[in-house]
Amino acid sequence: MRQINLDTWERRDHFKQFSTWDYPHFNLCANVDVTAFFPAVKQRDLSFTVATLFVLARTANAIREFRYRIRGATVIEHEIVHPGTTILRDGNLFTFCTVDYAEDFGVFAARAAEQIAYVRAHPSIENEPRDDLLYSTSIPWVSFTSVMHPLKFPVDSVPRFAWGKCFEDGSSIKMPLSVQAHHALMDGVHVGQFFTDIQVYLYNPDSFLVDN
Repeated sequence: MRQINLDTWERRDHFKQFSTWDYPHFNLCANVDVTAFFPAVKQRDLSFTVATLFVLARTANAIREFRYRIRGATVIEHEIVHPGTTILRDGNLFTFCTVDYAEDFGVFAARAAEQIAYVRAHPSIENEPRDDLLYSTSIPWVSFTSVMHPLKFPVDSVPRFAWGKCFEDGSSIKMPLSVQAHHALMDGVHVGQFFTDIQVYLYNPDSFLVDN
């Protein structure tokens, strides 16, 4: 972790502007192509949630703006950020689940399976007192076109993701994906880079997925 020098930071004016806003988050939703990714996950009998969570975290960790966080009047950059997601449990309720990120999918999937089993046995919706996270949720019942995440004021600077129900689009399979971020830390160009980069992984799932 390193602290950003706000006096020399190229985003100092943007930070000064947007860090004072009551609602500084912005959200972009787009359909990503999972024509190769979806069957690759299913053929390996893998969890689609875990595989999607991995590719989100892998993409976000490679873009430094997704690792920036606001702490008081300062900005820090984490070396690694870890994905958290909602997991459905009995009674159509959810529990939070955080998985320590690993660049190797096999390692990550094993950690995720262990943690998911734990939180289902010990459900909790208490937020962890840490900011080296990526918040995410799946909404597999709806091919949504927009999402609004709940925020508690004063707002935090953790990016938020949501993915929805896959659907056929001609000969392709698409999936809605939402990315929400703090405007003091990044702009549309960075979220655009995220969508470009994640699509590369989704086109080439055999480069990182492993057999179950």
